[in-house]
Amino acid sequence: MYTVTNKLKIFAIVLMVLGAALTAVGFASTPASQEAVQKMMDKEAMDHGDDTANAAAYGISGHEGHGAATAEQHGPPTSDTSAYAVYHQLKNRPWSAVYVAAFFFFMIGLGALAFNALQKVAQAGWSPVLFRVMEGISSYILVGGIIMFLLLLLSAFHINHIFHWMDPRVLDPNDAYYDAIIAGKSSYLNIGWFLFRAGVFLVGWNWYRLNLRKFSLKQDAEPEGNVWYKKAFKHSAAFLVFFMVSESIMSWDWIMSFDPHWFSTLFGWYVFSSMFVTGVTTIALVTIYLKSQGYLEFVNDSHIHDLAKFMFGLSIFWTYLWFCQFMLIWYSNIPEEVTYFITRIEDYNVLFFGMVAINFLFPLLILMNSDFKRVNWFVVTAGLFIILGHYLDIFVMVMPATVGKSWFIGFPEIGAFLFFAGLFIYVVFNAISKVPLLAKGDPFMGESKHFHY
Repeated sequence: MYTVTNKLKIFAIVLMVLGAALTAVGFASTPASQEAVQKMMDKEAMDHGDDTANAAAYGISGHEGHGAATAEQHGPPTSDTSAYAVYHQLKNRPWSAVYVAAFFFFMIGLGALAFNALQKVAQAGWSPVLFRVMEGISSYILVGGIIMFLLLLLSAFHINHIFHWMDPRVLDPNDAYYDAIIAGKSSYLNIGWFLFRAGVFLVGWNWYRLNLRKFSLKQDAEPEGNVWYKKAFKHSAAFLVFFMVSESIMSWDWIMSFDPHWFSTLFGWYVFSSMFVTGVTTIALVTIYLKSQGYLEFVNDSHIHDLAKFMFGLSIFWTYLWFCQFMLIWYSNIPEEVTYFITRIEDYNVLFFGMVAINFLFPLLILMNSDFKRVNWFVVTAGLFIILGHYLDIFVMVMPATVGKSWFIGFPEIGAFLFFAGLFIYVVFNAISKVPLLAKGDPFMGESKHFHY
């Protein structure tokens, strides 16, 4: 049995407390009113003598889906549209930071759950020694899912305004905020149907996770006959079908609808690849940590090598999907499609291309050599780059539509990441400590213990 050390508990709690404090500072630092923003902009304009430059500095842009809408499209019927836009961008910023971090760590848990299900269905012989690690990481989707649903509820009740399409004024043809495109999608993009889908997906994912854990423990208690192993196999096969459908719809709802004028038929796969590679990477990092603490004695270099192969291969897969989505939209140059990338290239240039380099080049260079995949510190180094790169990927998916140019890596962004990282560590390692580290009843456990090549 694994026991969570006091040092690790304290580390996780410190991350949560520090993260919560920094996030609170981020919320407290937002402008109190539109007038306060106007004063800041006026002062900036006096200092520079250039209203246009000042508007750019505060995030004013005409790009659709940018979060800084024009009055003609869906802005307020006032003469101070610029101040209005910047005010709401700055108010959205801490909420968006929390949302990005919450979704990022939730998707790690969901990716680990999908990888576990895939191993069950494939009847893989190498991975059973890692099943408890996968179960521990996927346990986070209960806590993380509740947090995600609460964030969606807060948006639905207009506590925040990060989902532009939830504003009822965009559906009223007589309102200056009216948006014909969003109104045309209202049969799908409406709050009731949106929350219902989210609830069904979260219940489905967690129901499978709980059953998988239950079947695994019962198989340990009754190793003869493999009844519970067969049930886990059948449930896993059904779950993967449900997962592929629900994950795609979830990615449209929870991420793509931030840009309700834009769509990509590849987007579900793109989010899935990011989810899958971060899930596998976290499995590798947690496994290496547990081995360093003297646990998982049956995990050898060949197991680490296989995890690193998945990290390498899935990073290439993610890059392929990123390039396909980008290339097809960019060279077709259809205005309502290409604006998504124009916004990110113009306003998030370093992050946009930087995260591509991190997610592709570092895993490629570090893990291409087969021998390096057996060296723990190489795998950990590549894993940390993958985690960072895919956090930035989610950041660039969300922020341009919610805060426009008014983004910054500051207190709310760092604080939210630290808080959810601490929560993730606390939940995952506590779950791992609840049951034996080896699923001894698995019929492939013997093969897994002696896995070498």
